Amino acid sequence: MPVARTRSVALLGLAGSIVEVEADLSSQLPAFIIIGLPDAALGEARDRVRSAAINAGCPLPSRRLTVNLSPAALPKHGSGFDLAIAVACLAAAGEISPQSVDRVVHLGELGLDGRLRPIDGILPAVLAAARAGHETVMVPAGSATEAALVPGIRVVGVASLLEAAIWHGGEYDEREVETVPSATTATGPTAADTGIEVPGDLADVSGNDDAVEGMLVAAAGGHHVYLLGPPGAGKTMLASRLPGILPDLDADAALEVASIRSLAGMRPASGLSFRPPYEAPHHTATAAAMVGGGSRLIRPGAAARASHGVLFLDEAPEFPSAVLDVLRQPLESGTIAIHRANAVASFPARFQLVLAANPCPCGNDGTAECTCPPIARRRYLGRISGPLLDRVDVQLRVPRITLAALRAAGEKPRMSSADAQAKVIDARAVAAQRLRGTPWRTNAEMPGPWLRGAGRLHPGGRATAALDRSLERGGITMRGYDRVLKVAWTLADLDGAAVPRAEHVTRALFFKKGIER
Repeated sequence: MPVARTRSVALLGLAGSIVEVEADLSSQLPAFIIIGLPDAALGEARDRVRSAAINAGCPLPSRRLTVNLSPAALPKHGSGFDLAIAVACLAAAGEISPQSVDRVVHLGELGLDGRLRPIDGILPAVLAAARAGHETVMVPAGSATEAALVPGIRVVGVASLLEAAIWHGGEYDEREVETVPSATTATGPTAADTGIEVPGDLADVSGNDDAVEGMLVAAAGGHHVYLLGPPGAGKTMLASRLPGILPDLDADAALEVASIRSLAGMRPASGLSFRPPYEAPHHTATAAAMVGGGSRLIRPGAAARASHGVLFLDEAPEFPSAVLDVLRQPLESGTIAIHRANAVASFPARFQLVLAANPCPCGNDGTAECTCPPIARRRYLGRISGPLLDRVDVQLRVPRITLAALRAAGEKPRMSSADAQAKVIDARAVAAQRLRGTPWRTNAEMPGPWLRGAGRLHPGGRATAALDRSLERGGITMRGYDRVLKVAWTLADLDGAAVPRAEHVTRALFFKKGIER
């Protein structure tokens, strides 16, 4: 028989490369050889495939089978090539149609009894196949719903190798398909289990009008936030309300978010979620858990999973300084690059960072119970580096709510999440109109040199007098200067002003310098 060919997908980060799986059957001593730079899990496919084929009722011939994964120089990981290897071998043996196999991209892991198991990363793999021009993809039945989220491609879900062989023209008893148990249940957590949807309304926040305004400004312009206050002041509540006032994601962003979560093993429960994701890792998280990594398969970290949404670091000074500082480059570039000896994996990381911290180690700052000396407070807050805070646009103190403030807050209407979201959507529409023709859509994305130069968005004159003096006296850096201008534009968009006025720039400078180190 001639060499039989089919295709599968090798993932490196979110990028997928089409891999041609070739199978050759020769009249030599029985053997099963896989070549083409497979890893250990992929090398074990020869035993899984042979046992699965026998137990499924479509055994492979007892001859020498050579499987080549091309391009051979591309590293290949995991068990997702099992189905492609199996059908290529069956096609080489003449059991199924080689022409049918050649037209389909195959993804899935085989069990020893012939079942097809769902695998992580189905969504980005199917997306890569669609972008490469392929029209049909065969996946495990448990992953069919997830794969169908990719538009413009035909998804064939099969529960077993025997069912796949019959679909490709194999002459087997179709009644035996029902005897093979189906592995249609995903083994990983679904998106519904991972906290994408965060309950709560902004109206739950009592008092702290400055902090509520700061979150509104952050949502409208895509700015980062730093909240400093004692325990129980409402920092976590404010952060958890931020995703609820952000606009819905567009289709491309929602598909990207779902792809990242699929690669992380968080399969969507049903359909795309158009709400921004929310990630809140524990302060014991490592640098690899924050940005991604892995010795074999590179997986996205919390920062990548928060792309197009919110990354909340509660008790930020408790995080190791090295973990916090790995976020500095993603905050500027919006991407994360994981370097390994043989490859570089990239993940999107355009998220909104929210940092929360207590003012001192004991958390009782300003009360009689606080026994922290000034040097202990400086050392505690100094764990958040100056370069990281320089990239945060909105920095606010969140004080404890007094009884008088609580009563006053109860007597006036509070802004709900729906009202705040409407304001955010309007402000972002104004910014998008102003930035039409550029690759940016929010004020926070504008580069400083473009803002002051080709963009001609520097208000100038008396409007920036206070900001100019702060820069002249060394109160802010040049990066901070640009970020104050961006926040000023966001405040102007919220107020419906054509250009930022002096009060907008002054207010933006207050947000930037609201916390003195």
